[in-house]
Amino acid sequence: MKTQKIAYSILDLALVSQNYTLEQTYNNTLALAQQAEAFGYTRYWLAEHHNASNIGSSATAVLIGYVAQGTNTLRVGSGGIMLPNHSPLIIAEQFGTLGTLYPNRIDLGLGRAPGTDRETALAIRSDFMSAAQSFPNEIEKIQKYFSIENATSKVRATVAEGVDIPLYILGSSTDSAHLAAKKGLPYAFASHFATRYLWQAIDIYRKEFQPSKDLKSPYVMAGVNIIIADTDEEAQQLYTSLIRMIIGIFTGKRDYVQPPTVLTKDLKAMIQNPQVHQMLKYAFVGSKATVKKRVEEFLEQTKADELIAVTNIYGIKEKIRSYQLFSEIMTELK
Repeated sequence: MKTQKIAYSILDLALVSQNYTLEQTYNNTLALAQQAEAFGYTRYWLAEHHNASNIGSSATAVLIGYVAQGTNTLRVGSGGIMLPNHSPLIIAEQFGTLGTLYPNRIDLGLGRAPGTDRETALAIRSDFMSAAQSFPNEIEKIQKYFSIENATSKVRATVAEGVDIPLYILGSSTDSAHLAAKKGLPYAFASHFATRYLWQAIDIYRKEFQPSKDLKSPYVMAGVNIIIADTDEEAQQLYTSLIRMIIGIFTGKRDYVQPPTVLTKDLKAMIQNPQVHQMLKYAFVGSKATVKKRVEEFLEQTKADELIAVTNIYGIKEKIRSYQLFSEIMTELK
């Protein structure tokens, strides 16, 4: 085990559960963030997605402001902003404003995927493909807009200049690992769903890392699915909501988060489907004792500096309880 402190954080999509309104979902998002602050979580990230009725985090910067306003010390940010969807100037202005309103608490995680289907991506930005290909240059633009030196440029994000907004590179393949290493930025890998390239990506990142003014040594963040309850049986039942959600992704039948049910033989068989099994490879489900063993093994293997927990549970009470137990695990590991 690593001896230094291992940070633990939350990635949230503001998922909408069956029979919940959007307003209730946002209220629950804030309630969870407030509890996360009390539980000692480092950051609370929201992810940009579009054209999905079961995801409430499409206006990501707005929701970040809402969560930051309702908390005091918790870092709040994007996990991430899908930069090819946007003008770097606008993102700099949005996050510069957030950084001024909530000093030293705002993170800007950047990804290159659209966070939606092809048609919607083109509706958001007609030149999405070319913007995605120029992702490294788009990040440089962001960095320029946040710099004091840009004050003499003709094009400025005046509300961003000199504001301290840490950048993070998000990834689900090896491409982003090369980029994060080259730019000397923290690297967050989406191993909560993109498990195939985890080991290769973090190996590339660490080997190729070049120190920068932002970061002197590699910093790896890894996503994991966490569902913890007081007993293994209860956790397995809560897990059924996530299983159905994953099946919906593969079958093209996305729906609101469904209430938990008994883990039937049919659902158990579906977990063993190669695609589903691969996606849920780093889903740690069970009692506190059960999940603690899995977390210890994962940290020993990855040497991750920070874990980002993704807990897709139907009810807010059970979700908060799961995050509470995960915080206890992480505290005990330190």
